[in-house]
Parts: sequence; structure tokens; C-alpha cells
Amino acid sequence: MKMNDIYDIAIIGGGPAGLTAGLYAARARLKVILLERMGFGGQLLTYEKVDNYPGFPEGIGAFGLSELISAQALKFGLVTRNAEVTDLLVDEPIKVVRLADAELLAKTVVIASGASPNKLGVRGESEYTGRGVSYCAVCDAPFYRNQEVAVVGGGDTAIEEAIYLTKFASRVHVIHRRDQLRATRIIQERALQNDRISFILSSVVTEIKGSGEQGVDRLTIREAKGTKIDELPVNGVFIFVGIQPNSGFVPTEVDRDVFGFIRTDQEMKTSVPGVFAAGDVRVKELRQIVTAVGDGATAAFNAGRHIESHL
Repeated sequence: MKMNDIYDIAIIGGGPAGLTAGLYAARARLKVILLERMGFGGQLLTYEKVDNYPGFPEGIGAFGLSELISAQALKFGLVTRNAEVTDLLVDEPIKVVRLADAELLAKTVVIASGASPNKLGVRGESEYTGRGVSYCAVCDAPFYRNQEVAVVGGGDTAIEEAIYLTKFASRVHVIHRRDQLRATRIIQERALQNDRISFILSSVVTEIKGSGEQGVDRLTIREAKGTKIDELPVNGVFIFVGIQPNSGFVPTEVDRDVFGFIRTDQEMKTSVPGVFAAGDVRVKELRQIVTAVGDGATAAFNAGRHIESHL
């Protein structure tokens, strides 16, 4: 094994956390590679506009912000590769990152693979995904111009997406299993003031129905604590009921919680020396772009310190 065949840091994931880790590592003149199975931006690309990232008082387009972060990382010489990680071997000082067609060796690994939206798990959801069922309003909202749609969920993402959908849909029905929304107060206020949004609380979707190739045309809704069942005519349903970590490739040596999110300390260290985690894939209280960026910087910095003191 030649040392010049070994990366200092292998970063898994090209969202804000991974890109920032790559920026800091490349700027520190470390030999680093970033592996991303899709495209730069991660979950950031499912939003239209970001108005809570410091430095942009008028807000900034999510795609534009992603381009700026990636351009800055590439400016410092970050090497990237479009590939999906299938497995990690982390029980030795030199880690093995397995891809579908290759293996990479690295002294440290930063897992920044993010998270993906949860599914409702009801009849019709899989059948009509892409034909009326969506998990991304920014991607699909224009298809529902002057039509009625539903949003399932009551958190920040669900309500923000409901507000966005009103730019296209004639009516947005928000369906939430609790008797009050979970979104932060300022987001709730914006939704409550929007006359295109109506709320169906204490209710759950039990089935998504459609008419063959025409796609979704109605939902079956049941009272959360009762037996009353209604049908809601809609042309589309947008589902925002939480996320699950993209951690299926992470070995059992790396400690995770019951949901699969990776446990770290404040230095982004996992239970395995030389393995770090950053962004939405780790256990954390607040999953936002700004916290992902902080995670990425911290992980890269401490990965560099690990190399200096252990290898």
C-alpha cells in the first residue's frame, strides 16, 4: 500500500455539511475526496428560497446558495466523485470506503449523507408516487396550477411548503394528526393569514386514491381519535412527515440511535476513532443549513487533528 494512494479524508455526501467539510479540508491542504451519489446541495435543493441563512437579508435561492458553497469548495481544489457508497470498513486505522465499482482508502471519514423524507405507508402512496404523490413542493408545485392539493404534516417543512404551494394551487389543505401545528410560531402565523390554506387537524390520511393514469383524485381521511371517515377531492398530495437518516451503509461499529441517526460528540466524533459525522445524518436538535455548515467545518477540523495525532 502506497501512502499517496490514501486520502486524508473521505467525505460522504455533497449537501451543505459535506461541502463545507470539503472546503475546510481542501483549504487546509489535506488530500480529500467528496463522494456524492446525486448532485451538490442535498436536501437544500428541495427548497425554492432560503431566508434564514446569515448574510442574505433578502434571502437567496436554494439552488444559488448551493452553487456558491460548492464553487467555494472547488476553488480550494476539492476533488469530487459521483458515486454511491455501499459499505464502510472502519475497524482499522486506515478506513475502506466501498463503492459499486471500486474501493477507496482514507485515514479518516466524514459521514455527511443527510436524510430522506419518511413515507406515510398507506395504500396508494407507492402506486401514485410521481403521479400525484410528491415529497418536494419546489419540484412539483407548477404541475398543480389552479388545482386543489393537500399537504400532510404540521412541522416547519410542511407549513413552509404549504405556503409555497399557494403560489400555484387554488387551495391547499393541510392535514395533521394532532390538534395543533408543530411549526414555529412565525411560520404558523404566515400560514394562518393565507386565505388559500385550510386546516384539517386531528386527522390522518388512510388511503390515496386515483383514477388510473390520471393520477390522484382524492384522499380518504379518518379522525385521529375516532372512526369518522371522509373523502377529500384533491389532484395531488405532498407528504412531509419527518425524515430518516441515509445511514444504511454505516457499519454497526458506529453507534446510532433507535432511528438510525449517528451519535457524535461536540467535535463530531463518532464511537469509532477516525470516523466523524456531520449534518442531518447525526443526532441533533436543529436540522438547518446553518447548523449543517457548522457541523461540516467542525468535522473537517477535527479529522485533521486526528490525522496529526494518530497517523
